[in-house]
Amino acid sequence: MASGDDVVQLKTQGARDPLSGIGPVVSSAHLAESSVPELSEMEFAMTMAANAFHRWMGRCMAAAGEPGLSPLEVLVVHLVHHRARAKTLADICLVLNIEDTHLVTYAVKKLAERQLVSTGRKGKEKTVAITARGAAVCKRYGEIREALLARGVSQLGIDAAEISRLAALLRAISGSYDQAARAAAAL
Repeated sequence: MASGDDVVQLKTQGARDPLSGIGPVVSSAHLAESSVPELSEMEFAMTMAANAFHRWMGRCMAAAGEPGLSPLEVLVVHLVHHRARAKTLADICLVLNIEDTHLVTYAVKKLAERQLVSTGRKGKEKTVAITARGAAVCKRYGEIREALLARGVSQLGIDAAEISRLAALLRAISGSYDQAARAAAAL
């Protein structure tokens, strides 16, 4: 197995970065000492992106008139608004890949208290639907997102197809993490 210095050396030999002697950007060099050191680089990038995304969602929602919502609550309200159809709690958990249903239940409760969603029943299942107030907040969030985020990203000159390929890759890799989590739970 390669040492951390060897990983940095191997990684930087083909680097295009002008600071090519620095190596991969990771938060845990001991985890980069593996058969796929690039996973550590990707994991650090995902961590940074996830934290930035969560911060963005909260601040954008506050600018849209609903301060104090958690990232999960923002995700849930947008998902419930998606296609203007009521969703079951199971639907929400499945789409967002959340196994702790109590987290979604609590998010729905907070959103209902703010009158952004309403709850109902479809047979024995609890359903969640967007309210007119929730739809208006989602619309305002979208306007702010377009003005502050989408325009800025488009100015980076990144090909839209490349962003779509990255999204597909991240969804595929999430399956690997899910499978590994199931295996780890069985140990």
